[in-house]
Amino acid sequence: MFRTLDDRVSVFGQITPDDVAAAKAQGFTAIVNNRPDNEQPGQPAGAEIEAAARAHGLDYVAIPVDHSGFGDAQVAAMAEALDGADGPLLAFCRSGTRSTFLWALARARAGADGDELIARAAAAGYDIGAIRAAL
Repeated sequence: MFRTLDDRVSVFGQITPDDVAAAKAQGFTAIVNNRPDNEQPGQPAGAEIEAAARAHGLDYVAIPVDHSGFGDAQVAAMAEALDGADGPLLAFCRSGTRSTFLWALARARAGADGDELIARAAAAGYDIGAIRAAL
C-alpha cells in the first residue's frame, strides 16, 4: 500500500485514521502530514490523523505544503523530521507527490545524489524530474 522511497521513508496519498493502524503494523514510527487542512472536501483533518498516530504510539509532524510550492522552512522541517525519526517514517499528502518532493529536497540538502533520488522516486512511481536543478 505505502510506496517506499528508501530504507527509512515511505510515502502515500491521503491516509485516514484507520490507515494509521496499518502503518504501525508495518513498523512505521512516525507520520509526516504534508497536506494542509481543508484542501479538498471530505479529507480527514490533520488533528484526526495526529490523534490516531498518538493513540498508536507514533510520532506526528505537520509540514503542510499548499499548491504555491515549497519554501526553505518546509525543506528544513522535513530534514529535521527525517533525521529525528526513531525508525521508518510515513509521509503523506493528496497523492504522495509533494511528500516525495520534500523528501528529495531534504535528502539533497544532506548531500544525497540528485540522480539517485530521482531514480528512487521513479521506482516508487513519482516523477520528480521537475526539481532536478534543486537537487
